[in-house]
Amino acid sequence: MPELPEVEALREFLDGNLVGKEIARALPVAISVLKTYDPPLGVLDGARVTGVARRGKFLDIAVEPTAAGAAAGPADGLHLVIHLARAGWLQWRDVLPSGPPRPGKGPLALRVALTGGDGFDLTEAGTTKRLAVHLVHDPADVPAVARLGPDPLADDFDRDAFAALLAGERRQVKGALRDQSLIAGIGNAYSDEILHAARMSPFKPVRNLTDEETTELYEAMRSTLREAVERSHGLAAGRLKAEKKSGLRVHGRTGEPCPVCGDTIREVSFSDSSLQYCPTCQTGGTPLADRRLSRLLK
Repeated sequence: MPELPEVEALREFLDGNLVGKEIARALPVAISVLKTYDPPLGVLDGARVTGVARRGKFLDIAVEPTAAGAAAGPADGLHLVIHLARAGWLQWRDVLPSGPPRPGKGPLALRVALTGGDGFDLTEAGTTKRLAVHLVHDPADVPAVARLGPDPLADDFDRDAFAALLAGERRQVKGALRDQSLIAGIGNAYSDEILHAARMSPFKPVRNLTDEETTELYEAMRSTLREAVERSHGLAAGRLKAEKKSGLRVHGRTGEPCPVCGDTIREVSFSDSSLQYCPTCQTGGTPLADRRLSRLLK
């Protein structure tokens, strides 16, 4: 799943390649991708892209419609808000195919064609379709955007603000980090990376964190995300997935040696996801119980 660093890199890429250009047409291919119907997607025909922002894991493409399109809503513009979900991606094309995309069982979900012949495709692998596109007057009209917590890399998000968010939390720290209404932009992969950098068990209850551990977790979160953003800086959209994978130290590396201590990276599996950690660095050398594996062994 694209998380804060990858979505920030996509924002930067689109800021340099999309802003100022005119949309010829936005073409939905998968029925499930478009989550709004008013205003209709057709109002984007002829609209000019005025900016690209990131809101947590969401991309927000601001557009200024033509006079005809503006009649469909407020004159201050529209927002194409994109959530790539677990298996979605944005593929930039310097030259789009000349013919219209054909609906079918392929990964293509939506195409945005520009008047210059370039544009981008939104694709989604697999059979579970969660990629979501909203066309709205205000990004806050998207309920998931309206519920977002603060951005962990915002200048005003300091250690005390982080501690205030955690106050009263009764969850395990892994779950708290992934809650988009608490902190926006962190998913399964970077929560693993942050906890490894903080030398902390993913199952540690938030309420048991000491002041020192809260500080260590905050610093690990900021440094891990900043380093990932810096690694992705300037990369083309097509190279971001490979960069993310190459930069991860524990997530997705079950069975490999920990780059810090050399211990074997372990995994805990759940019904639809898994987490990875280093026992020596994070749990005092004690492997965490893998509940799914334990059930299979009974």
